[in-house]
Amino acid sequence: MPEKLKQFEQIRNQALECAKHITDTQALEEFRVEYLGRKGQITRMLSQIGEFSSEQRREAGKLANRAKKDVTQVFNQIKQKLSQKKQPVFVDVTLPGKRPKIGKMHIITQTINELLEIFGRLGFTVAYGPEVEDEWHNFIALNIPIGHPARDSRDNFYIDDNTLLRSQTSTIQIRVMEKQKPPIRVVAPGRVYRPDTVDATHMYMFYQLEALVVDEGISMVDMKTTIDQFIHAFFGPTICWRLRPSFFPFTEPSGEVDVLWSKKDGRDEWMEIGGCGMVDPNVFDAVGIDSEKYTGWAFGFGIERLAMHKYGIKDIRLLFENDLRFLDQF
Repeated sequence: MPEKLKQFEQIRNQALECAKHITDTQALEEFRVEYLGRKGQITRMLSQIGEFSSEQRREAGKLANRAKKDVTQVFNQIKQKLSQKKQPVFVDVTLPGKRPKIGKMHIITQTINELLEIFGRLGFTVAYGPEVEDEWHNFIALNIPIGHPARDSRDNFYIDDNTLLRSQTSTIQIRVMEKQKPPIRVVAPGRVYRPDTVDATHMYMFYQLEALVVDEGISMVDMKTTIDQFIHAFFGPTICWRLRPSFFPFTEPSGEVDVLWSKKDGRDEWMEIGGCGMVDPNVFDAVGIDSEKYTGWAFGFGIERLAMHKYGIKDIRLLFENDLRFLDQF
């Protein structure tokens, strides 16, 4: 056998003998680089086959491929054996632990819970209603007749001629009064839908908190006192707010509540947070409550706007983008 072919056989035998002394992963890696690496002896052996004469090339290829096969096989066997071998795990107990990332409630949910807690202390119970409503509960019973601009299809999300996504939580007032007779003292949180143009203070879907009080002798004084107590409990004693005249079909007289807030440019501006007023007698008549005996008041506040003012949020869209970098602040 030519001397060069003998070298092929010697490299194979040398590798197999070296493999017998491997006891750890570091030695195994050194073995791989020495024999099976890109510049290893087995790799060089394979590249030298073309240097043999045509008569010897077949024998050279046979020896080289045999060497590669045997060495690769023993390498994989040792690798598997070492991987099954239990390695000691050392833990430095003096290092600080990894704090688990625990989820929390969305800022809107936190705000709703705080609002319900405040009104719970004021003696209100909680009511809920469906988000898909019929025209009776969304308009007719609320003294909004056919032809009223509030019923325009461009200002509501109609599903069919008599069904729509509710445009106000006042629908829950009607459902409560249909089932319960005075005295009534209830708040109702929920989502409402209006095709508003989206900007820093408007969204096509938002949350409202509705309140309704019905009893004998209820007046605007009761309403304003309750709103004042709520606003100062939620925002703090230094908050500036105002009640100004307005109009709603289901209340008479009606008003709107504004709070003073700071805009992005640093200027202070009044921001409307909701409407309110004394329940119109026509609404009582629609649900079978004696409007000669009972009076009541109601309001509907935008929950996002309450949260925006309290936490200094300048754009309502941030509340719905689900950016954890923003939500983790609250």
